[in-house]
Amino acid sequence: MLRKLFCAGLLGLAALGTARADGPVRLIVAFPPGGPVDLVGRVLAEQLGKELGQQVIVENKAGANGNIAAAYVAKAPADGSVLFLTSVGAVSISPALYKDLPYDPARDFAPVSRVVNNATVFVVNPSNPASDAADFVKRTQAAPQAVAIGSSGIGSIPHLTLEMFADASKAKVLHVPYKGAAPVINDVMGNQVAGFFGDVPGLIGHIQGGKLKALGIAAPARHPLLPEVQTLAEQGIAGVESNNWYGLVAPAATPPAVIDRLNRAVRAALENATVKARLEKFGAQAAPTSPQELAALIAADRQKWTALIQRKNIRPE
Repeated sequence: MLRKLFCAGLLGLAALGTARADGPVRLIVAFPPGGPVDLVGRVLAEQLGKELGQQVIVENKAGANGNIAAAYVAKAPADGSVLFLTSVGAVSISPALYKDLPYDPARDFAPVSRVVNNATVFVVNPSNPASDAADFVKRTQAAPQAVAIGSSGIGSIPHLTLEMFADASKAKVLHVPYKGAAPVINDVMGNQVAGFFGDVPGLIGHIQGGKLKALGIAAPARHPLLPEVQTLAEQGIAGVESNNWYGLVAPAATPPAVIDRLNRAVRAALENATVKARLEKFGAQAAPTSPQELAALIAADRQKWTALIQRKNIRPE
């Protein structure tokens, strides 16, 4: 009897070391197909499936700045069968914006690994005479009225980056919130608004195609796909750094052994040369971490963005 119990215990421990083996892993993406998060998710899913020896299927659950997908994953089975590819918004910004979130990022998720870093770039219409962001600031200060800068919505990374930029540079700008990135990008290309702060992956094609002009990078270093574009700090606009990273989390009760296995698989996937090249082609930079490092990043960014949201009294629509 004791031997049977011992063997059963070993089998139970072994089972904890794998993601659920009786079906595919579902990778939940909080944004529609075709966008930057979705593109990263599909590149990751393909290689992650190979590393895990299981099919990984991307499911898009868009809406409410990622909150719908986050709430869904928070209540999902905690066995490694459902994972959430989150951007910084759902786990580090939404808690400061919304009073009645249906989930708690600190309580309801087990961090697995950061997946990519996404630098923020400031773009304008190619006809804009500004040579860089510092020149743009001078021109706004000399303009008779505030210059309109679009964002993808109140409390979004583009909006918060604009607030930091305005504070640091004293640019005379007016925030114009849109519902998503696509319409504001179209309006910058159509000269309806003067500029936009957005993720490199979502803008690199337009920049390389000559439809948008990049004036500055809101990051500690220049971007490898835009080596000629100076950082804002290089232009004398200090303290404006915005990284809309994407990370992988699981439901909070997922066993540590499963988290460890998933972390190893993500690291292996992101170290694959083909995967790195595919991500870098559209501007995302592979950046795996330990679960503990992702937890610290989520907490640090939550503190950073909460302080800005409270200081500027930003409220969702």
